[in-house]
Amino acid sequence: MVDTEKRAPDLSDLESILGYRMKRAYMRIHRDLKPVLDEFQLTQRNFSVLSVVIGNPGISQSEISRALAIERSGTVVIVDELESRDLITRERVPGDRRAYALHPTEAGQDFYIRARDAIQGAERTIMSGLSDAEAQQLTALLSTIQSEES
Repeated sequence: MVDTEKRAPDLSDLESILGYRMKRAYMRIHRDLKPVLDEFQLTQRNFSVLSVVIGNPGISQSEISRALAIERSGTVVIVDELESRDLITRERVPGDRRAYALHPTEAGQDFYIRARDAIQGAERTIMSGLSDAEAQQLTALLSTIQSEES
């Protein structure tokens, strides 16, 4: 006799793998953040680049590429988009004809604050199932794992 009753598949082996768990958590976070990012016509990468420029006025495209582990060609595309939206400016670095220093515009700073606040609000919702201590512990643990990549 064939069992025709539908039941959830056994994922216990998969769920014992840290990478699988992290990927599933990322998928949930991405799903819940995407509407917020879409509202601002941003991707996570564009927001990340804008954040780095806001926090480091005068940073070069190469420095951003290294800091965020993005290919230089990808960084150029993102910088072009952010510049076309008047969120950042690109200025030549004196003495180096190939390098550009990136600076946020006033509109870019205001835009960034609104986007950051909306993203942080969505993250609070995502983390609402955790206590403050658990959320802090998760952040600390992720920082430890992330620091191992350097």
